[in-house]
Amino acid sequence: MGLVFGLLWLFTGVLRCVHGQGVYAPPTVRIVHSGQACNVEEERYSERVYTIREGETLELQCLVTGHPRPQIRWTKTAGGASDRQGDSSLHNETLKIETISRHQGGRYYCKAENGLGSPAIRSIRVDVYYLDDPLITVHQSVGESKEQFYFERTVFLRCVANSNPPVHYTWRRGREVLSQGSDSGVEIYEPFFTQGETKILKLKNLRPQDYADYTCISSVRNVCGIGDKSARFSLSNRTAPPSIKLLLDDPLVVNPGETITLVCVASGGDPPPVLQWVRPGGEELPKRSLVKGGTLTIPAVTVDDGGAYSCVASNNVGNPAKKSTNILVRGLRKGRFWITPDPYHNDDNIQIGREVKISCQVEATPPEELQFSWLKNGRPLRSSERMVITHTDTEVSPGTTNLDIIDLKFTDFGTYTCVAALRNGGTPEISIDVNISSTTVPPELTVPRGRSHLIAQEGDTVDLQCLVSGKPKPIILWSRVEESGGAAAAAALMPDGSAQMESYDGVLRISNVSRDMSGTYRCQTSQYNGFNVKPREALIQLVVQFPPVVEPAYTEIRQALGRAFSLTCHLLRAHPARLLRYEWKLGTRLLTVGQFSDQKDDTNYHVRALNREGYGEYTCDITNEAGAGRCTFLVTGKAYAPEFYYDTYSALWQNRPRVYGFKLQWTQMEPNAVDRILAYRLGIRQMSQSRWWEQEIQMEGTIQKGELLTHNLTELVKPESYLVRLKPITRYGEGDETERIITYSAPVNPHLREFQCGFEDEALCLFSQDKSDEFDWTRHSASTRDTKYTPNTGPSSDHTGSKQGFYMYIETSRPRLEGDKARLLSPTFNMNAKSSAPSVTYCFSFYYHMYGKHIGALNVFLRQKGQTVTDTSVWSLTGNQGDRWRQAKVNIQPTAAFQMVMEGVRGAGIEGDIAVDDVTIEEGKCKDPPSNNLRSLAPPSSPHIWQLCIILSLALIGRQR
Repeated sequence: MGLVFGLLWLFTGVLRCVHGQGVYAPPTVRIVHSGQACNVEEERYSERVYTIREGETLELQCLVTGHPRPQIRWTKTAGGASDRQGDSSLHNETLKIETISRHQGGRYYCKAENGLGSPAIRSIRVDVYYLDDPLITVHQSVGESKEQFYFERTVFLRCVANSNPPVHYTWRRGREVLSQGSDSGVEIYEPFFTQGETKILKLKNLRPQDYADYTCISSVRNVCGIGDKSARFSLSNRTAPPSIKLLLDDPLVVNPGETITLVCVASGGDPPPVLQWVRPGGEELPKRSLVKGGTLTIPAVTVDDGGAYSCVASNNVGNPAKKSTNILVRGLRKGRFWITPDPYHNDDNIQIGREVKISCQVEATPPEELQFSWLKNGRPLRSSERMVITHTDTEVSPGTTNLDIIDLKFTDFGTYTCVAALRNGGTPEISIDVNISSTTVPPELTVPRGRSHLIAQEGDTVDLQCLVSGKPKPIILWSRVEESGGAAAAAALMPDGSAQMESYDGVLRISNVSRDMSGTYRCQTSQYNGFNVKPREALIQLVVQFPPVVEPAYTEIRQALGRAFSLTCHLLRAHPARLLRYEWKLGTRLLTVGQFSDQKDDTNYHVRALNREGYGEYTCDITNEAGAGRCTFLVTGKAYAPEFYYDTYSALWQNRPRVYGFKLQWTQMEPNAVDRILAYRLGIRQMSQSRWWEQEIQMEGTIQKGELLTHNLTELVKPESYLVRLKPITRYGEGDETERIITYSAPVNPHLREFQCGFEDEALCLFSQDKSDEFDWTRHSASTRDTKYTPNTGPSSDHTGSKQGFYMYIETSRPRLEGDKARLLSPTFNMNAKSSAPSVTYCFSFYYHMYGKHIGALNVFLRQKGQTVTDTSVWSLTGNQGDRWRQAKVNIQPTAAFQMVMEGVRGAGIEGDIAVDDVTIEEGKCKDPPSNNLRSLAPPSSPHIWQLCIILSLALIGRQR
């Protein structure tokens, strides 16, 4: 009894393992190329090098397997830095770069992941080949460098060309090819530190024959079809490096709005040099400027146009010549003033009998033209013993003038005006008025009562105010202070992103205040445009309240009727974080309310048994004084989307000349999360049309996780592509849909390099029945096959594990007799006429199922159609092989047009059904030995789960015994 129980448990355990694993499989990936590669070669074991010419189109395809369909991401790494393709890398199978440039070479990675196992990653290195035009530069020996290349001078001609792969150089003098040793006066070499980057031609002690035309030819030996390129230089006794001169003043002082012209001329050099105007640091020339040869014209010059300008001359002989000039645009800026009380008294007030100093500061261009004058009550004021006027050095910028009033008297009260102007005019003068009177007092700074601690809610507009008194009233400077550990730390940025903001009325207005603007703000008086005394300051604390931040903001929960579940809303942060309340609702119906404790940061709602009224949108609102944060849970009975299976073996077949068929396969995502799936709604339309055709596919029984479902699409019109969508249906209603595109591709048949047939179409991929045998093979699927009389023989699915998939089998029930034969003939394949080999090797493979106590034999013959027809046995197997699909592979070497003959022989009884599936013929020898692993719902790449389950089951049976 224990053994019977153990065997029953074994069967159940195997089914659970199968259903748990199903066709789910981790990703695999490989990179294939299409497009204009010069060469693709293997490097080491895992990486390939793809060579392409600059300007061509790079196209790489990442082919993946695995279920669910893996997500693909392309990334690029060049050198030591990561350079992602696009903003967040490229998320599709094909990486296409049109007009590729040299900077886009590097190592490209394709990463595929589907949540099972580790991501699959493959890489390919893209090597971009190019050849730039060569450049010849000429230098003479340093010890003898002069303006002219005299007769006895040593000259170096350097040829440089950027390229990949390394360039090969050839020098010619006239039509003569120069090589090392061919002329005693010529030496050709590569500097050690620039190996392969340049080639130098050294002419020692110039001779008359050395004055000639020199040609440098750069070549990459026509790799990728890149032709040779050349540069030419004519060397003569006039050859000389460039020299230039500027026809203008330095510096050039101009008024705003004027048009200026900078002229640069070449004073020497052969060949004639090329002139170019530039600004330091790569700064662009003014957009309004016009350049013609060595002349630069700037109309309507502005202050921003001022600065250094350089003229550069180059003729590839010696070093470039460079001369610079400065443009000074007259202007006055940033007028400021300050009042300094008597420094010998601690009191900051201005009093009769004490000294007071008025200072005025202005930035001027050019600074030497700046001149100041003073007025009192509108009348000119001159320096005297009691009113001393001083100026800073004119070369110091900004310029400052001071008016010292010694022993202040009542008659000195009045308005003092500082006037700044440029000596040669060209710009308006600046006047600054400063009032000195009994009401001129230093500033005082206060914060209005109740405004030193402000509370605002996020999104409000808030005004921070400091009241300033004094005359003249100074500018208020606002800044932030971050407090760390009770001490002032480094200043934070103001709302506009600056470190400091100015205010003329003492008010700092912050619009749309946010939580990161909370903190301490400092207001202080400026030391300019007012008293030059120690700044007065005050602090204002700003607290920004914000509603609770919660998670999840939104989530969807799939549930079947009658099940229990819990919803949890987490509090992340809030201000204020006290007196928090929560409120649960289903739609508009209130479920429960409560208040958070200090130790709790989440709230839960439990549903004991879900009924139809329990479906809907649950919300949890957590509130404080500033507002509410909401968690939203959509509880639904919708089924998850189906997962299309893209690794179907031989999915597409030809029915008739104008139509084709497609084996559509899928699994159901999380089928047990909701109620049983009753059917699928299948929709299909041609990509070129808008009309959909729909039908329902009924489902019997419970779909297991990982179970492969199949539906054959027929009567598809060649060569149209189709959009297919699939939507599960439960008693709740329709679930999520998923879509895929089916694209027609013509099968390689019958002039073959590769032939595949899964017997999904009624035309049997042009297989035919032998008319000289006793009975025929039958096309069937496990879902329609009648097993009433022979339950212990034949397969329960096709070789991929699909009950809807088709295969060929021999039915051995009566009236079949022992020894009866059924032969299945493949199409006739013609030999490859272009092959020069005497014979070509093909790999013939197929899956077979031989289960039952009366199994006879399965034989395979190679039928060749030369001058006579011959059948040669290439494979044979007899007897019961167990309830499993196995694969057979055999090498064949036909010498003429051929067919493959599959012969099934009936055994001694009715339990002798033999089946075959997924026949393949590929050019080349069989690469892998045949696999005899068990097959069912698992795909070919993952059979080991069966073995592990069986071993574990047998071990447990052994323990029970």
